[in-house]
Amino acid sequence: MWWRPRRPTLVGMNMNGTPVKQQSTAAFYGQAVASFSVAIVATAIGIFKLEADAWVRSFLGVAVLYLVTSSFTLAKVIRDRQEAVR
Repeated sequence: MWWRPRRPTLVGMNMNGTPVKQQSTAAFYGQAVASFSVAIVATAIGIFKLEADAWVRSFLGVAVLYLVTSSFTLAKVIRDRQEAVR
């Protein structure tokens, strides 16, 4: 395969020298959820206000939903590959 995930780098060690896995903060999680929500709402408003036939708006809405679901799937596949390397 042309792409191989890199080995994860250890960010820190505890007092015993055991690797510590860093996790996202609550603020980072909140910012990610907020930006995703704003993007979806702004896109929905843009499609709704678009001066086009209903079938065009429907097509764009379905295309956005397809993009969102495929993005989640891609993120999950990448995460699973990275976890398999560990």
